[in-house]
Amino acid sequence: MSNLNTPRWNLDSIFSSIDSDTYKKAVSDYESGMENLENLLASGKRFIKTAAENFDFPVWLKGYLEAENHVLALASSLSAYAYIIYSVDTTNTRYLNNISKIEEIALRYEQIELSFRSVLLANSKYLDEFYRRFPEFSEYKYLLEEELEETKHQMPPQEENLASDLQRTGGDAWGRLHEQIISNLKDESGKTFNAIRNDAYSADKNLRKSSYETEIALLRQNEIAFSAALNNLKGETVTLNKRRNWKSAIDRSLSSARISRKTLNALIGAIEESLPDWRKYFKLKAKFLSEHDLTASQSAGREGKGIAFYDLFAPVECGASGKDSLLSKTWTFDEAKDYIIARYDSFSKEMGDFARNAFERGWIDAEVRAGKVGGAYDEDFAINHESRILSNFTGSFSDIITLAHELGHAYHFSCMKGKPAAFFSYPMTLAETASTFAETIVKQDMISKCTGSDKMQILDLDLQDVSQVLVDILCRFYFERSVFEARAESELNSQDFCRLMRDAQEKSYGDGLNEERHEYMWAVKSHYYSTDLDFYNFPYAFGQLFAAGLYSFYKKDPSFASRYSELLSKTGSMSCEDLCMLCGFDITEKSFWKSGIDLYLKEINDFSEAISG
Repeated sequence: MSNLNTPRWNLDSIFSSIDSDTYKKAVSDYESGMENLENLLASGKRFIKTAAENFDFPVWLKGYLEAENHVLALASSLSAYAYIIYSVDTTNTRYLNNISKIEEIALRYEQIELSFRSVLLANSKYLDEFYRRFPEFSEYKYLLEEELEETKHQMPPQEENLASDLQRTGGDAWGRLHEQIISNLKDESGKTFNAIRNDAYSADKNLRKSSYETEIALLRQNEIAFSAALNNLKGETVTLNKRRNWKSAIDRSLSSARISRKTLNALIGAIEESLPDWRKYFKLKAKFLSEHDLTASQSAGREGKGIAFYDLFAPVECGASGKDSLLSKTWTFDEAKDYIIARYDSFSKEMGDFARNAFERGWIDAEVRAGKVGGAYDEDFAINHESRILSNFTGSFSDIITLAHELGHAYHFSCMKGKPAAFFSYPMTLAETASTFAETIVKQDMISKCTGSDKMQILDLDLQDVSQVLVDILCRFYFERSVFEARAESELNSQDFCRLMRDAQEKSYGDGLNEERHEYMWAVKSHYYSTDLDFYNFPYAFGQLFAAGLYSFYKKDPSFASRYSELLSKTGSMSCEDLCMLCGFDITEKSFWKSGIDLYLKEINDFSEAISG
């Protein structure tokens, strides 16, 4: 891949190595910072117990938050550095051991956080005085209120500690069982389960169908273990939610996402109203595949039938693209850089300048090489307020989309420069906003430039991605909601999970799918098997439509670009509803979400015209 001129990143401005004096000092400061927080909490508890009348809580809280900010900045930077150096050299055992070391230090913070909440709760009546005496901490109000709210959903410390200990042999163990089975599944030829699933993107119609059939057969063979894991995991969550005073699992997820139920209902309602259009898209694609002999299904696309599940990601290529095709050409990294910067510039000079800086200062590791993890990610560092981006650039247009997406994450972080590290943690609902927005700018530009077969292909690529985030995410939402409702009443087995998945697929995909569906999708998605990721689904739909809504807002009012960075800067310090109100739109109303969906409904109409032409 050397002819693509792909770079490796420069980490010197963060840490030159784990053997450097600056790195060793940071680790030492991290440990001593934890000890300082523990001492502050111990003194605070002592005052409360023995001399409450002499305890100046506002002064104590100011000192604690300043000390905590120092620890959080080190925590995020050290954990990020530990991972990124390992991710490009995964056979290096020193790097792997370093990750374990940083994770072990971080465990202390869980207990510190529990202790802080107890001190905060005991002195909450002094918070107004705190903000009055120290107005520079007024932005902390939302975060501190969030901490107080969390105490309502916290068992006594001894029980929380016990639950944490038991989770390793309970929910976490069931999750690992699922992970181990999936990662070791193979067909008779030795082909791995993940490789079999990747065949869904193949241009070989027979391979797509046979791999789908193999996938379901392998899942069915292990359905007892999968269903036992999921049943017990959700049972643990139901039990702990009751003990922590959560009315339902969705309430816990809404709190984590920093949105209200009204907002969720508006989001889900808008997606539901768009389902007929998505089913139209699935049928259009099925018909195209059938007419061009690109499907192995005997019924899909015929007599108004929907698409086969195994054809959802089928390419719609029909003949070779021209020599000037923007989609099929191999891009050099420099071409990708120039294209992304130009697209960012078209939105705002600030965003374009950020991208230039990231490219010029060596923030990106794009070279494909042995020992490096696949995929792509962005990691942010409070130290020097910088980011680093990993990608595996092969010159395809999809690699440009990926690069633009990760740079969007980094731009989001750059907008928070100067804020305490406590605000660098924003909910999943907002975490994908800037990245998806950046991706949308690039995709929409390419759609406007493409014609003929290229236009049909890029429209399909975008629609299949978005349909997964909206229609399939809605399906997962329906499924998980029904699982929690059923698990609260009784034990569940594999037949129950298959039935609930069939119901969810019918409710979401409907006649957009033909009879060849996937009732074992509950056994595939790893997020169902995590104790911390209940309803991991709707935040993705939120992020997709929130970014699309902002893009539509920008197209109507280009001056929005000047307010965009301010919006991103506040994502860690308020609820999603309050954040959006600052920019003049109301996410508790379906109309906002429809403005994002409308972007894709136009694409469905354009796709219909493209395949007809």
